[in-house]
Amino acid sequence: MPTPRMNSLYAGMPTTIFDMMSGLARDHQAINLGQGFPDDPGPKEVREKAADAVLNGWNQYPPMMGLPELREAIAAHYQRFQGLTLDPARNVMVTSGATEALADSILSVIEPGDEVILFQPMYDAYLPLVLRAGGVPRFVDLDPSNWSFSRAQLEQAFNTRTRAVVFNNPHNPCGVVYPREQIELLAEFCIKFGVVAICDEVWEHLIFDGRKHVSMYAIPGMEDLTIKISSAGKIFSLTGWKIGLVAASAQIMTALSKAHQFNTFTTAPNLQLAVAHGLNMGDDYFAGMRADFQQARDYFCEGMNRLGFPVEKSDGTYFVVCDIAKLGESDDFAFCQRLVKEFGVAAIPVSAFYAQDHVRHVVRFCFAKRKETIDAALSRLERAILHRRAG
Repeated sequence: MPTPRMNSLYAGMPTTIFDMMSGLARDHQAINLGQGFPDDPGPKEVREKAADAVLNGWNQYPPMMGLPELREAIAAHYQRFQGLTLDPARNVMVTSGATEALADSILSVIEPGDEVILFQPMYDAYLPLVLRAGGVPRFVDLDPSNWSFSRAQLEQAFNTRTRAVVFNNPHNPCGVVYPREQIELLAEFCIKFGVVAICDEVWEHLIFDGRKHVSMYAIPGMEDLTIKISSAGKIFSLTGWKIGLVAASAQIMTALSKAHQFNTFTTAPNLQLAVAHGLNMGDDYFAGMRADFQQARDYFCEGMNRLGFPVEKSDGTYFVVCDIAKLGESDDFAFCQRLVKEFGVAAIPVSAFYAQDHVRHVVRFCFAKRKETIDAALSRLERAILHRRAG
């Protein structure tokens, strides 16, 4: 039998850390604090809107750029929460998830040989998408003490071959919400070199302690150099819906929309209508959602620190990270393997978010769970600490 020749990039990829750890969680009946999805089913009125739309609405192809109702809702939502002025007909597009939007962005911006700046640790889709587009990655390592970057690092990374930078804020896996000063620093280099900022802002509503999200799109001079990407799945705790919200200048959107057209073309119309309804909900929903997740974060962090796991409260996202070096551990992958196999709790080694020069002493936990789930996880983690002390 002849052997088919496959694309070497994808054929040679190992199983992702998320598939691996979720598989181990199933095999060992573990509590999965690795993969980032909440226990909450999402707002009922948004789900009811989707159900009504699929039963009583239009179920054929919606417009390629997204339903007008949703594009108008996206523009109004970002005007309300972030002060952005967007023309729904020229600056807004709907995709089948934020990862599709990332792929569209990278494919529409990058030519083979162009350099793309990636901050490590990073969401695992960035690097393969850049490589598949023919881009050359240039890595900037975030400082593990506070997950920041410096002017000196940007001076080393940016040059005349740089075409794009992928910037994740709020940051997964580290849970950092970058202050305006850091965003303006990155914008300074983008403007100097004419570099497109592909901004993964899917966690923009998942921010805590009174912090405010600052979009790169809002920085003066960046309106024509920014692709802003968000996720209705994260905003409404409906991660399976895969609705991406994209904003960009009309010039960028012209090329971006072509990549979208030949990737997925369009997105389920009933979900689009439901998301439009959700984005138009009152401020009380968004404030209440943040308060609920902040309460879960606080409860989980207090429990972890009480047990002796050194975690700090994240600024945003569903995640907190734990410095296992303070437990005398130096291999996050081995630590996570033992944790799931011997004690029944799945977490993610942060080294999996690196392409090179891995930081190997940090582990990510998802706290977006019900109190009962957190309590059960803490009980198992207590056994892990007691076992370590006894050993």
